[in-house]
Amino acid sequence: MPQAARPATAVSDEVFTLPNILSMLRLVGVPLFLWLVLAHQDGWALTVLALSGVSDYLDGKIARRFGMVSRVGQLLDPLADRLYILSTLLGLAWRDVIPWWLVGVLLARELFGTVLLLVVKRHGYVGLPVHFIGKAATFNLLYAFPLLLLGEGSSRFAAVALPVGWAFAWWGVGLYWVAGVLYAVQVRALVRPAGPTGPATA
Repeated sequence: MPQAARPATAVSDEVFTLPNILSMLRLVGVPLFLWLVLAHQDGWALTVLALSGVSDYLDGKIARRFGMVSRVGQLLDPLADRLYILSTLLGLAWRDVIPWWLVGVLLARELFGTVLLLVVKRHGYVGLPVHFIGKAATFNLLYAFPLLLLGEGSSRFAAVALPVGWAFAWWGVGLYWVAGVLYAVQVRALVRPAGPTGPATA
């Protein structure tokens, strides 16, 4: 039997699965992480962020490997990513590590994504599948902010961490908006009605 005949991974309605519990723990870590950043406890803040990254990898791996993909998990995972990015943005901007205009650019992208989500929900869809470019953007941003935080020091390592952190940040911002445009294209294809002679014009 060919491999293509394998059924797609089922999405369950279970809540308290191991991947979901890991995602919930990540969410609990968000206010702790923000408090540590604002309290200038950078070492502990980076530890919490590193543990969040490990749990992010594990919950997705376990869910796919053991057939524990759930609707709750599909909501919690991107929510935790966005809350960590938001808390990091606000914390670093408050400490003048990054400029406030960068916060505005990324928050504008979040608002754009929220509007797209509301549009698809109005048409009966639960949400949009996570795009690879969106995950790549999140990856870049979650690497950028710890490096920028480390770049606040005066050591030789800090001198290297700062430009590398900004490189990740610029790639992350660019990819984040590219992903937003791709999501908009997906939404347009989903909500545009198709007539008997072809797709209707928007």
